[in-house]
Amino acid sequence: MITTIIFDIGNVLADFDWREHFAGFGYDDEMVDRIARATVKNPLWNEVDRGVMEEEDIIRKFVETDPEIEQNIRNVLKYVGTMVVRNEYAIPWIQDLKSKGYRTLYLSNFSKKAESDCAEALDFIPYMDGGILSYQEKVIKPMPEIYQLLIDRYHLIPEECVFMDDTVANLTGAEKFGIHTIHFLSQAQAIEELRKLGVDA
Repeated sequence: MITTIIFDIGNVLADFDWREHFAGFGYDDEMVDRIARATVKNPLWNEVDRGVMEEEDIIRKFVETDPEIEQNIRNVLKYVGTMVVRNEYAIPWIQDLKSKGYRTLYLSNFSKKAESDCAEALDFIPYMDGGILSYQEKVIKPMPEIYQLLIDRYHLIPEECVFMDDTVANLTGAEKFGIHTIHFLSQAQAIEELRKLGVDA
């Protein structure tokens, strides 16, 4: 029996709309793609998401990728929080699950800067029963320690939990602890898969 629903945040409860954000600075499509290659499509972006490096160190490394557009890179990263948009279904879905007796938690590699900059987009968090942001613990998905930390902190029985994430590697990490998983592609698809697990979603 599933008693606890665990959500990733990015691309599950909130979307990361970088293309619209970059275009909002008046950049044309070519420049948007160029900035993206230097930032969100750069492998270094994982360090931003995971809060492993200091912000200025990260920006310097992005700039090294394409020094000619340093100011453009700094412009878009200064307001990184405005890239994050809460999915409209997030709060009603959380409230519905809780009204049916399920505990709702989050487990996310959301960065410190993004969390501090986009409180409005993350306004579903106070409706939840708790969770872990990786930067606060200095441990990241899919490292085993972060799943163990969640289990221990919230006294979870893994077999009674389901974790939804849009990244397969993060699901594999959770599965090693016996947690049920759903590769999140849409709310409708997730609800269908939750129901297969016996969840009144």
